Amino acid sequence: MRPNLPLACLVALVTLTCTFACLPADETAKSPALPPPARRPVDFIKEIQPIFARNCYRCHGDKKQKSSYRLDVKAVALKGGDIGRAIIPGNSADSPLIHYVAGLNPDQQMPPSGTRLTAEQIGLLRAWIDQGATWPETAADTQRDQQKWWSLRPLSCPLPPKLSATNASWARNPIDAFILAKLREKDLAPAPEAERRTLIRRLYFDLIGLPPTFEENEAFVADRDPLAYEKLVDRLLDSPHYGERWARHWLDVVHFGETHGYDKDKPRLHAWPYRDYVIRAFNTDKPYWRFVQEQLAGDVLFPDTVDGVEALGFIAAGPWDFIGHAEVPETKIDGKVARHLDRDDMVANTINTFSSLTVHCAQCHNHKFDPIPQEDYYSLQAVFAAVDRADKTYDLDSVVARERRTLTAHLRDLEQQKKEVDRRIKRLGGQKLANLDRELAEAARPAGAGQRPEFGYHSAIEGEPNRVKWVQVDLGRSVSIQKIVITGCYDDFNQIGAGFGFPVRYKIELADDPEFKSRKQIVADHTGADVANPGTVPRVIPVHGGAARYVRMTATKLAPRVHDYIFALAELSILDGADRNVALHAGVTALDSIEAPPRWAKANLVDGIAFGQNGPGPADISSLKARRQALLDRALDGRTKYEFDEVVKRLAEIQRDLARLPAPMQVYAGTVHYGSGAFRGMGANAGRPRAIHILLRGDVKKPGKEVGPGALSAVTDLRARFDIPPGQPEGERRAALARWLTDRKNPLTWRSIVNRVWLYHFGRGIVDTPNDFGRMGQLPTHPELLDWLAANFRDGGQSLKQLHRLMVTSATYRQASTVNPEFALVDGGNAYCWRMNRRRLDAEAVRDGFLFVSGKLNLAMGGPSFQDFVIDKPEHSPHYEYGLHDPDDPKTQRRSVYRFLVRSQQEPFMTALDCADPSMLVDKRNQTITPLQALALLNDQLSVVMAKHFAERVARAGGDTADQVTTAFRLALDRLPKPDELSPLVAYTKQYGLSNTCRVILNLNEFIFVD
Repeated sequence: MRPNLPLACLVALVTLTCTFACLPADETAKSPALPPPARRPVDFIKEIQPIFARNCYRCHGDKKQKSSYRLDVKAVALKGGDIGRAIIPGNSADSPLIHYVAGLNPDQQMPPSGTRLTAEQIGLLRAWIDQGATWPETAADTQRDQQKWWSLRPLSCPLPPKLSATNASWARNPIDAFILAKLREKDLAPAPEAERRTLIRRLYFDLIGLPPTFEENEAFVADRDPLAYEKLVDRLLDSPHYGERWARHWLDVVHFGETHGYDKDKPRLHAWPYRDYVIRAFNTDKPYWRFVQEQLAGDVLFPDTVDGVEALGFIAAGPWDFIGHAEVPETKIDGKVARHLDRDDMVANTINTFSSLTVHCAQCHNHKFDPIPQEDYYSLQAVFAAVDRADKTYDLDSVVARERRTLTAHLRDLEQQKKEVDRRIKRLGGQKLANLDRELAEAARPAGAGQRPEFGYHSAIEGEPNRVKWVQVDLGRSVSIQKIVITGCYDDFNQIGAGFGFPVRYKIELADDPEFKSRKQIVADHTGADVANPGTVPRVIPVHGGAARYVRMTATKLAPRVHDYIFALAELSILDGADRNVALHAGVTALDSIEAPPRWAKANLVDGIAFGQNGPGPADISSLKARRQALLDRALDGRTKYEFDEVVKRLAEIQRDLARLPAPMQVYAGTVHYGSGAFRGMGANAGRPRAIHILLRGDVKKPGKEVGPGALSAVTDLRARFDIPPGQPEGERRAALARWLTDRKNPLTWRSIVNRVWLYHFGRGIVDTPNDFGRMGQLPTHPELLDWLAANFRDGGQSLKQLHRLMVTSATYRQASTVNPEFALVDGGNAYCWRMNRRRLDAEAVRDGFLFVSGKLNLAMGGPSFQDFVIDKPEHSPHYEYGLHDPDDPKTQRRSVYRFLVRSQQEPFMTALDCADPSMLVDKRNQTITPLQALALLNDQLSVVMAKHFAERVARAGGDTADQVTTAFRLALDRLPKPDELSPLVAYTKQYGLSNTCRVILNLNEFIFVD
């Protein structure tokens, strides 16, 4: 093959063009002169001190004073340090501080590294100095006065500014009035409205994350309906793909991932229902108050609802230290640290997400900048004091959920009654009864066994027999196998007896591939005809030295029960040449499994507990039970026997009723973990919360005052501590926090969410630090607009779709993204919205766009995530090998929101395009332009494969080379090529092929950028 040098060169050129086109305007049009001072009075506390705190204190603060100069102490700041006076009140032009921050002397730029001050910030400093450099004596006290900080003030609803007749004709809704007022204040003006082809592409990607088709584009451009734009907005908001698009933004914020993180980055196979919940919540336009409450306490506030359980995946969305929890007990220091950090993540996720404050900064000391004392932080930890991260079972049907809960409660009561009756029986039966009980125990529990032999693996229940089920054992390495022994279960329930669940048809296979797709060996095949049930007599399958790592038993025809069908097995033993059971306590996976320990669990399959060939059989056990019953009949009085029989009968009835219910679902969520071993949560303590103490400098070895559950005292209109009487269920704490967050008097919640939505539509938030509304964050550029949006959202039904509609139908949103060099000198970052920000597509939109244009995008919604990797060493510390994945696998050609998210090893193509790191709380993604992106877009296997399918799709449309290039433009760019584009691409196609031309088109700026 000829090298694709022209293609590489063309893409490199495209990328360089992309790089320069996307540099901020203030980087391409700098002025050598000082930025002009602001033309209004400047407030030191609200506007100047935050600039010093964010940009100067690290070198000129309380811990470090370069040149003996400080900007956190008035006397030193105004007097100056070793280099002399830096601030000359009344004369900013000659003040050295202004020269430093403006970079007039390249050798003395301040800050020396990191982000430079913007022209607006320098203008504020200049105005403050020119106005006399007023520095209140009580600045420190004022800083601690939370009511004076903008984000903590009560929410107001200011009236939109009045507009002149000229401006009123431009404005389309109240948003535009606020924007125009600020533009007039800055001597700026809005850009013209973008053309329709730009607007439809912008709307499609913003609202559903997919491009429009050529036909949709043409129809919109030709539509003369004056409400065509608004109707398009409504159609997109009604699309099910809207929820997929906006769920991806939300999952960034809450750092949702599907592996634990840390060193043993094990998969979370049941995390996906939370992702589906978020998609469903957005699509159904769930009121925001309920969306918040469900994620913190849906099980308490909305019991017996699917959303109320699946939403709890929010609490467990972040990383989890497997070793610190599962391998280290809570009594050890490392165990205490792990659980402390776990609660810290829950607190940070909650307050960052819903309140946009950095409360986690207060775990070692009172917050340095915001009015958040340590006690507030640990009171928030107390809210989650009983919660761990674990798989939580639930039912899809609310009627079934209520029935299961009722039956389970009755079961616990009856089990307690049976224990009491058993104690009375033993007193009456005497030594003979005790001896019989011992014999029964010995028959049913071999020496050293922890569980009875009839316990084992149990598949999900099916309504018909011809459903395939499988269970497999992972030996950890390839082992020489001499024979395999399988043993059926024994169950007294409903006179089923021996062989419960043993399949009617089955096969047993060996392989070194966990998927059993290659080099597998069948060692037993009973799939062609029904086989007799062996009861509990072990079946031995000779292998004679075949080597394998994985052994799988597949049931192709299930065993009947009363009205349904299952696959169950007590034990699967794998014997090597020395007759050792190498399967003992090995890893077990299955297509599905009813996990109801101790009776049913995958782990029971390899626990080494089963009736041996020479052990007691069902007849022996039945004889012992008959002798025991006869003794009871002689020993018990009528009343005791009646009580015993009634309890046993009712227990059997409830167990039967529970068995008939559909198998429950599971979601990885915040829940009380009733487990065993080191990671047992608080289950052994009936779910009562742990005691939470204020830790001196965050040290678990130095606990101080114990605190109860609460929230933030800085929100003075609400009570900061929750009055929850002792003994209440732990969920009441979470419910109290959920109510506190969604109280209409809490200004943080409503400002936070409208700012997030604004960010994703305009590319920059009104507050450009969406997770930090404190003093180290940015100030709002349009505080009145932010409050107007927040108040109307809070009081107007809390519909996110209505909020989207309001924003995207504004004239502000419809502006073109063209740059005005004069305006760029004043506001290079476009903080005041004098044009639309030019944005590159995010990683998911690029990947989905590739699949969409190639004709390979599968739009199936929901369900378990697809895995675009191969797992190596799954039993210990999994390695996620993306390079071994086949990008042509149809299972992975779904929307990127359904991609399995790994924390430790992220997908290289998506990472190159600034995909969010699921280990971090990502309030807004980076937008970088790098050579690595050009290489990924050109050479990644996904790009190569999808370009091939794109070319095949184009070729199927027919025509000559010019027709094919035209078709490719229509499919990818929603337009026809211009003559100067068509001619060189036709020549290129004839020389290098249609597939390479399609790769060029997929790498164009026009495809990779929103507009």
